[in-house]
Amino acid sequence: SQTAAKEKDEKLMEFGICMFATDYSMQAADLAVAVEERGFDALFIPDHTHIPASRETQFTIGDELPPDYSHNVDMFLALTAAAAVTKRIRLGTGICLVVERDPIITAKEVASLDHISGGRVDFGIGGGWNQEELENHGIPWNRRWKAARERIEAMQAIWTQDEASYSGEFVNFDRILSWPKPVQKPYPPVFVGGDAGGTFKRVLNYGDGWIPMLAGRDNEIDLKQERMAELAALAKDAGRAPYPITTFGTPRDPKAIEKLAASGVTRCIFGLKAAPAEDVLPRLDKLARLVDGIRGGGG
Repeated sequence: SQTAAKEKDEKLMEFGICMFATDYSMQAADLAVAVEERGFDALFIPDHTHIPASRETQFTIGDELPPDYSHNVDMFLALTAAAAVTKRIRLGTGICLVVERDPIITAKEVASLDHISGGRVDFGIGGGWNQEELENHGIPWNRRWKAARERIEAMQAIWTQDEASYSGEFVNFDRILSWPKPVQKPYPPVFVGGDAGGTFKRVLNYGDGWIPMLAGRDNEIDLKQERMAELAALAKDAGRAPYPITTFGTPRDPKAIEKLAASGVTRCIFGLKAAPAEDVLPRLDKLARLVDGIRGGGG
């Protein structure tokens, strides 16, 4: 029946929060507890190793870059603090700038976090948008996605093999031992971020899901429904189940969320500006009421 189908869709849709943990905002552990207590399904924390002072690269979703981006606590440390005080919520890298991170160390961090959390990690990855930031890590901007692919493939080898080797242009190692292996098998789901020409090729090559950003400049929202249909068709052509889609920058609009659910979105993430608890908790409460309304059919 239509009602049963609607209930099925509502059960499938999950909701989460994405916020930078910073040196001026509420601590990641406190945020994680608040997110779990309010019935959300996930907490994602973003990643920047630094922000170049030159600021030559234009910020993708606004004019002024918020201080969140340069005052952030390391993503893996913040997520580990979150893992230690929660039992249920998924813990996501939103997104991990894999090109800026050594793959052997990152494989160890992801597997360790999955071990500590009891298998609750979602590994969101991307190429980044800040050219100078990435090039400070020694990778040419126009080669970033080749470097990203090698890092992901190398990490997948480390996670699944007792003695892992990898040979590439940017990543090379022969027969290494690295434990713990992830709790999730074969490894935490890899969600590919972005929405460029080659994004779906990357999802098909080494991803398990897609994370599009719906919010654009001047608070413009693009639900990307045509792109979602395109990804569904590619999965079908490849003989695969539909890829799970997690949306960042989700509008606080039940009707938009209904459209996203109909387009195959499995989880909506709401972005929050980094701030102290007295600022964040009322906004979390408001979002929890929105989610309750949608889950109860009030949207």
